[in-house]
Amino acid sequence: MNLFRYAAAALLVAFASSAFAQEKLPDGAKVTKLVVHPTKVELSGPFAYSQLLVTATLDNGDALDATRLAKITAPKAATVNAVGLVRPTADGTGDILVSLAGVSQTVPLSVKDFAEEKPVSFVTDVQPVLGKLGCNAGTCHGAQAGKNGFKLSLRGYDSIYDYRALTDDLEGRRFNRAAPEKSLMLLKPAGAVPHQGGVTMIANDPNYELVRRWIAQGVKLDLDAVRVKSLEIFPKNPSIARIGQKQQFAAIATYTDGRVRDVTAETFVESSNTDVATVDKAGLVTTARRGEATMLARYEGAYAASTVVIMGDRTGFAWEPRPVHNYIDDLVDAKLKKVKVQVSELADDAAFLRRVHLDLTGLPPTSDAVRAFVEDKRESRLKREAVIEKLVGSDDFVEHWSNKWADMLMVNSKFLGGVGAKAFRSWIRDAVAENRPYDKFAYQIVTATGSNVDSPPAAYYKTLRTADAVMENTTQLFLAVRFNCNKCHDHPFEKWTQDQYFSLAAYFAQVGRTEDPKYRGQKIGGTAFEGAKPLVEVITDLKAGEIKHDRTGVDAKASFPYPVTTGKLDTEARRVQVAKWITSPENQYFAKSYVNRIWSYLLGVGIIEPVDDIRAGNPPSNPKLLERLTQEFIASGFDTRKLIRTICQSRTYQHSVYTTKWNDGDDLN
Repeated sequence: MNLFRYAAAALLVAFASSAFAQEKLPDGAKVTKLVVHPTKVELSGPFAYSQLLVTATLDNGDALDATRLAKITAPKAATVNAVGLVRPTADGTGDILVSLAGVSQTVPLSVKDFAEEKPVSFVTDVQPVLGKLGCNAGTCHGAQAGKNGFKLSLRGYDSIYDYRALTDDLEGRRFNRAAPEKSLMLLKPAGAVPHQGGVTMIANDPNYELVRRWIAQGVKLDLDAVRVKSLEIFPKNPSIARIGQKQQFAAIATYTDGRVRDVTAETFVESSNTDVATVDKAGLVTTARRGEATMLARYEGAYAASTVVIMGDRTGFAWEPRPVHNYIDDLVDAKLKKVKVQVSELADDAAFLRRVHLDLTGLPPTSDAVRAFVEDKRESRLKREAVIEKLVGSDDFVEHWSNKWADMLMVNSKFLGGVGAKAFRSWIRDAVAENRPYDKFAYQIVTATGSNVDSPPAAYYKTLRTADAVMENTTQLFLAVRFNCNKCHDHPFEKWTQDQYFSLAAYFAQVGRTEDPKYRGQKIGGTAFEGAKPLVEVITDLKAGEIKHDRTGVDAKASFPYPVTTGKLDTEARRVQVAKWITSPENQYFAKSYVNRIWSYLLGVGIIEPVDDIRAGNPPSNPKLLERLTQEFIASGFDTRKLIRTICQSRTYQHSVYTTKWNDGDDLN
């Protein structure tokens, strides 16, 4: 039994040796403190492990990852490799000793049930290994057509399909239950027989032994196995002082039965910005230049993110406080001070006036307006706020923002004809002119019924004609969630599943479209692939109509991907139910997505970018700012004009575009 533990340890030592050899303490630095995570290690069973994270505090106040620098000594019950991964070797207790540069720390260790032959779970144990080895990746057997006649579900999202593919294909010859080590499922990845995917495991290493035991125990499928409820990665949002410094990450999964398990070795970690920082298969991050990069961890359908800030050399930086116009400046300044970025000066009057006119009306100011503004002797902030107040709600403002919504809602005579496009555009303009609350505006679009001329927002369902198309567009437009990525399989970068795709699309499956008798016989559109449609249609809610799940072929049952209190009734039309869910103040994406969109229109880049892609691996550049803007927007009753005024009145909006030594090259903050 001990052989495969030592083989695995040797393999990981070799893997980590290059990174280990390159690192050292900064010249002249003294270690004042060591912190080890976790504070105690409890291992149960032969396959359990724990990733240690050692953080050293230096005499200059900097903190660095010392996991590969420290000397880590384990008692007889365990081994620890060069990257700090602790694995058991026998039952027992003791202390793990961590020491570096004269400073030490101990971590209590407890190992139990090492020799027990516990059942190996296909769902909980085997599938994560297949995923980490790349067997079900899109470049291997998870490809649409599989590889060399063998296909698995992409990233293991379908346990039943994968089990059947492994056990039923080719009359089950991938397994030899009498002699598990002679199974093709072990021989190929171990390199004992030719394998196009190469050698992905070594005989007697932990992955090999885990799969071997599963085969020996009868190749069982356990669909009732506990599932991952949530995932955490550590450290959380670390700041790294020096470029080139490395940081080890650890991943901890919590299961539906409350069990907590270190899953670092099977977790995938990806960097959002590989120009700033890269990450290897063991979760070791290497920094490349100053900036920020988010590490997105993925394990069995659960996701977690941690943003790494690389400071670089900021010698000579001293924060210079600037006047604060409103809460936006407070929150922006707090982030900039943390990452040692100094804001530029305010734009001059002429530059500000041009900016605010273009942003709010889409038109430049007249020459007379520029001269009058520049010559105005009032205090700068007062006269700027007066201009903002004058422009917000003006006729040019209404036209400009109506055009934005007409573009997003696809107001186009190609789809709607001239009469339909004119009616929809007029309805949008009226909504902008009266500053209709954003939640009411969105609700009216999602629930619109009647003729698309007499009830113009019904045109939304004339342009989008299938339940899946409506759902995809609606979630991306009003929630900034790209739900189209999980139509064919579970979402590759988020928690959304294929089942959730069809369950949400079911809310739009009972939309009826009939020709308006007043315009009978008049057609628009028509291509070689699609027949012409009636010029005007009446949109209704039917009592029947479903969408079939692509994988199961069964009608999908309408349900929401995450809970929101809406007071909805199952007797209400499905579109009413989903509209209440979307526009609820409790919906975590609705208000946030629109606040972020407005910010991007006025500042040139979203707090989350792209603005229609909110997900764990794409976090906001300033989470506290986005949260405060969102809560203020909800508290205002979804008042769009108030949101726009607040942003434009901030000092942040009014900064010059000219950079300084302390912000040149920073395109995020």
